[in-house]
Amino acid sequence: MPLALLALAIGAFGIGTTEFVIMGLLPEVAGDFGVSIPTAGLLVTGYALGVVLGAPLMTVLGTKVPRKRMLMLLMALFVAGNLVSAVAPSFAVMLIGRVVASLAHGAFFGIGSVVAAELVAPSKKAGAIAMMFTGLTVANVVGVPLGTLVGQHVGWRVTFAIVAALGVVGLAGVARLVPELPKPEGVHLRHELAAFKNTQVLLAMAMTVLGFGGVFAAITYIAPMMTHVAGFADGSVTWLLVLFGLGMVGGNLVGGRFADRALMPMLYVSLGALAVVLALFTVTAHNKIAAAVTVALIGALGFATVPPLQKRVLDQAHGAPTLASAVNIGAFNLGNALSAWLGGMVIAAGFGYTSPNWVGAALAAAALVLAFLSAALERRDAVPSPAAADPARAARPESVHP
Repeated sequence: MPLALLALAIGAFGIGTTEFVIMGLLPEVAGDFGVSIPTAGLLVTGYALGVVLGAPLMTVLGTKVPRKRMLMLLMALFVAGNLVSAVAPSFAVMLIGRVVASLAHGAFFGIGSVVAAELVAPSKKAGAIAMMFTGLTVANVVGVPLGTLVGQHVGWRVTFAIVAALGVVGLAGVARLVPELPKPEGVHLRHELAAFKNTQVLLAMAMTVLGFGGVFAAITYIAPMMTHVAGFADGSVTWLLVLFGLGMVGGNLVGGRFADRALMPMLYVSLGALAVVLALFTVTAHNKIAAAVTVALIGALGFATVPPLQKRVLDQAHGAPTLASAVNIGAFNLGNALSAWLGGMVIAAGFGYTSPNWVGAALAAAALVLAFLSAALERRDAVPSPAAADPARAARPESVHP
């Protein structure tokens, strides 16, 4: 794997850290600004919506910019957003900083996926994409726990300043290590938009929303589930999230490796197993050891779907993959928001803290159904019609029988 992937992974590490670290710092931020915890939660919601909207917006704005330069501009935007958050004099300014940083998220991973795939042989594309996403998964193992620790003991502003510094390192890495990759000739915005007429591209994005959404239906409510149901102490949630992150790292690498060999079978296995494990989590959540193992498995199986889903979009949007790739990153965040909302609804309805697991299992199972449908349509389209198979026959007039 080329060193340029390291630069992309560093950028992904910073982005992953800033996305998730705020969840552990909400009490500190809320206390400093004198707002409620639900109000502080807008810093999470605002970021997610910024990713969904920013992915296509920033990619469209960058259609005429060479990909390396666009990646550098996105990292500069990310740094600026986190610096605004670090020095924000009010909650409103803090929210603006979060949204500014989020605008870089989807486009960076979308364009970065295209660049990573172009840097390697066709048989290693999913592995290259997985290598870049390793930065995001490692952020959940290292960056988020350390950022939370620093924020709680030194101050949350220091955490965001450190994240901004990570962005500077990522920017320097892209400038130094990523080769010049000019925008392919003849590809314009209308070509990029045309990819969304492809049923397979839309099916892949729907699988992203449902499949990865299944993961966050459960993980969003891991704290009350583990403390009220499994019986863990409040302080144990941090290391449980580290287990989840370790699972993400392993699943991401395995998913990238096997997606290069057999993409659709990898999706069948990972989505099917994810649905089963999420359903079992309603039972294993009542035992500490079983719950901890299940959390790691959810991280592994959930992220095993990421490289094949991202590569599926790139393959199906061939010729103009940049916008589709970025929008698919937004689809991951849309799935997160949708599943968190559905999980909250079933808890509010009185079904208990483990009920979001059933929501997650249903979403993952729905994604599996779409995967089978996508493969079936692909096989149907690959079968030539009798006329295409025998041009001479198509040219002969049909015999007429009385």
